Amino acid sequence: MTDELQFQAKRPVSASLAGPYGHPFHPILVTVPIGAWVTSLVFDIASHVVHRPGFLTQASEWLIAVGVIGALLAAMAGFLDLFAIPAGTPAFRTALVHMALNLLVTAAYVVNFLWRHGDYADGASVGIGRLVLSAASVAALGVSGFLGGRLAYRYGVRVADENTQAEGYARDHSRRSTRTPA
Repeated sequence: MTDELQFQAKRPVSASLAGPYGHPFHPILVTVPIGAWVTSLVFDIASHVVHRPGFLTQASEWLIAVGVIGALLAAMAGFLDLFAIPAGTPAFRTALVHMALNLLVTAAYVVNFLWRHGDYADGASVGIGRLVLSAASVAALGVSGFLGGRLAYRYGVRVADENTQAEGYARDHSRRSTRTPA
């Protein structure tokens, strides 16, 4: 029964929407919000170091917006992956916490964007409250990423089964080895 449940979590609910077997879209899409939000935090910190920080505060605000849009796209694919995980399993519970944290982080960034909107026009550095909210959001994103890694690397959610993985390690006898014996 366990093999059957595990096999279910490896197959997409909809290959065209969530990605084909062994190559899900969710991990590809999460790079957009992670990159945008981490860079936004770097710009927030840098806005307290440079002489004229207006360009950094403006860029940070728009990186937050790009991250929110990317997070919504990643969430759609991730939600489809959640449907493939059998309920009542440790993998499903982990996925629910992962999803809840991601939704919380995305909501925090929506609030952060609205709180900042238009403030860069004065050319000042990012306010401490906004910077703290960004830092806390990135920290929560890190915890969620750890859980996402657990889903993929420990539980094998949407990862090809071991027989499929073994194809990548089979010796190719049609080509001559270029390695010399030791």
